[in-house]
Amino acid sequence: MTRETRLAEVFITLADTLTDDFDATDLLHYLADACVELLNVDAAGIMLTDLRGGLRLAASSSERIRNLELFELQIDEGPCLDCFRSGQPVTNATITEAEDRWPRFVGVAAEAGVQSTHALPLRLRGDVVGAMNLVSNDTTLMTDADVALGQALADMATISLLQDRSSIAKTDLAEQLQTALNNRVLIEQAKGMLAGQANITPDEAFDRIRNHARSNNNKLLTDAQNVINGTLDLSSQPA
Repeated sequence: MTRETRLAEVFITLADTLTDDFDATDLLHYLADACVELLNVDAAGIMLTDLRGGLRLAASSSERIRNLELFELQIDEGPCLDCFRSGQPVTNATITEAEDRWPRFVGVAAEAGVQSTHALPLRLRGDVVGAMNLVSNDTTLMTDADVALGQALADMATISLLQDRSSIAKTDLAEQLQTALNNRVLIEQAKGMLAGQANITPDEAFDRIRNHARSNNNKLLTDAQNVINGTLDLSSQPA
């Protein structure tokens, strides 16, 4: 499959969520995975606003970036926060060159094997509702074309997430974003339970849940809830 064909599939999938019956959790994890696949980065994390001026982690492609994003929120320092506050992309920031900009963040990022980082805003008609962090294990720079593609994916996902083609009431926006944030907590709980049951890593646990959901055309959140309540046993399933 060519990159162009794959791009078309990704945008069609994102556009297909423009219905009343779509799952924000699936959308955000799909966006993170698509960015890793298409943008020459090694991991992606997505933060959403809590509408009180702060950010919360909503989705991540791996446990490594999940932990890095949570640390970024804890210390209130890093590319996603700068991107969210300014509404502008932060691109091609290598760890060695960003020590003065994010002194605490770069130390932990380097320990996690990250060598360069980028952040793109999730925005709609001037309203920034979150940011997407992309990290690489080397200092390969994102091209202008890659940045433009990443922003297009983020913009499309934001429209899909908010599900309104005309005007968005503040209460509706708050409800959509809060649902996406609450769903992440359930995903993390399911990952932890399955990891303990099967003696595997959280990343492997998430892969099992996600692969089962996709193979059976289920929503990710539904399978996660079934893992939690004991009606879905994936402890002996391959990743």
